[in-house]
Amino acid sequence: MEHILDASNISLGRIASSAAVLLRGKNTPAFERYEKPTNKVKIINASKMTVTGRKMSDKIYLTHSGYPGGQKARTLTQVIAKKGVDEAIRQAIYGMLPDNKLRAIMMKNLVITE
Repeated sequence: MEHILDASNISLGRIASSAAVLLRGKNTPAFERYEKPTNKVKIINASKMTVTGRKMSDKIYLTHSGYPGGQKARTLTQVIAKKGVDEAIRQAIYGMLPDNKLRAIMMKNLVITE
């Protein structure tokens, strides 16, 4: 089943949490946590979403190269400038999904358009 979410005038966390629930399949009566979900989610108007407060400058995304001293920190502004709004939404949804083998399958069912 395909779901379309309109992100215009909705905050980052609200669109990410509703997309995570739909990707996981928790909205269906036949939900089983161990079964492969088949729901597809398409987020439209991603560039029109809102970010409240000082999150653009205060929200930090951390990555690590694996080498000593290899930790890099980027703000939400830098992530949006380098990779676009869809990467910020993708990382928010990724963090809301369970950390197991099904997470990669669920993320493949996600499409984000500007």
